[in-house]
Amino acid sequence: MKTSDFYYDLPEELIAQTPAEPRDSSRLLVMNRKDGTISHKHFYDIIDYLEEGDCLIVNDSRVLPARIFGTKEGTGANVEFLLLRHIENKRWETLTKPGKKAKVGTTFLFGGELMKATVTEITEEGNRIVDFECDGNFYETLDKLGQMPLPPYIHEKLTDKERYQTVYSRELGSAAAPTAGLHFTRELMERIKAKGVKIGYVTLHVGLGTFRPVKVDDVTKHHMHSEHYELPAETAKLINETKRSGKRVIAVGTTSCRTLESVAKKEGCICPSEGWTDIFIYPGFEFRVLDGLITNFHLPESTLIMLVSAFASYDQVMNAYKIAVEEEYRFFSFGDAMFIQ
Repeated sequence: MKTSDFYYDLPEELIAQTPAEPRDSSRLLVMNRKDGTISHKHFYDIIDYLEEGDCLIVNDSRVLPARIFGTKEGTGANVEFLLLRHIENKRWETLTKPGKKAKVGTTFLFGGELMKATVTEITEEGNRIVDFECDGNFYETLDKLGQMPLPPYIHEKLTDKERYQTVYSRELGSAAAPTAGLHFTRELMERIKAKGVKIGYVTLHVGLGTFRPVKVDDVTKHHMHSEHYELPAETAKLINETKRSGKRVIAVGTTSCRTLESVAKKEGCICPSEGWTDIFIYPGFEFRVLDGLITNFHLPESTLIMLVSAFASYDQVMNAYKIAVEEEYRFFSFGDAMFIQ
């Protein structure tokens, strides 16, 4: 299977630049895997497709305002840091632009002197390992200084940071939002619970590798980035009870999907688990947990459209994307949604 098999032509004007208001007013393409039929709805209609006893699994990771702008001590040169991965204490792996200004031993200032950063190491990929210094709580300082790390295809400025967070986010650590969850409002979540649908939480901290293009022709040769996940005991119990009762486990987003399938593959069952996953799901993958998937429309030739094509059939998904383009759905992070049942 070739990477080019997952290409589709997308007019630039269909790339959503701002989130829908209200969140659940975005459009929803519903696809039935059994017969490939497609319906066009709005996201608030998702409740009509959920049944009592089903469970939704959501990723409660919260996006860090991980993009910070500073100056090089001594020269005043402007440098941008993007926090990628927390290592320990106030040590982080970062992406730095321009990298040539961030040599080992150099120090940078942010917000005057609210925070300092010293480069201690350069990784094989060219990322910088950085030690930060600040008075008080690091995350509170970061919240004052940082901007949301929006994907490169979004050019509009985000006026409200919370619009790049899900309403149920609580565990800080992502460099990008688990975007399928952006469509839920608190009111919609309450209506779903009132219908007898259970909500289970997992945490997978989304890395910027989620936007990394597949650079090999043969899909099977691509190596996924690693991301940290946690599946708590309460959620494991909920999933197992749902399966025993013959109801459906529906993942909200590819990150929730990857967490569930990673645990099932690693442990041989659904049970409490924590660790790092680099699972790569593409057509031919055998799903052990998922019965339904709520997801956004993904970039051509991305690992995410490959995952969706593994859950439904390749032909069904590529046809659905063709129809979504024709119907002028909004695409990518702030775009519309798809429910595959």
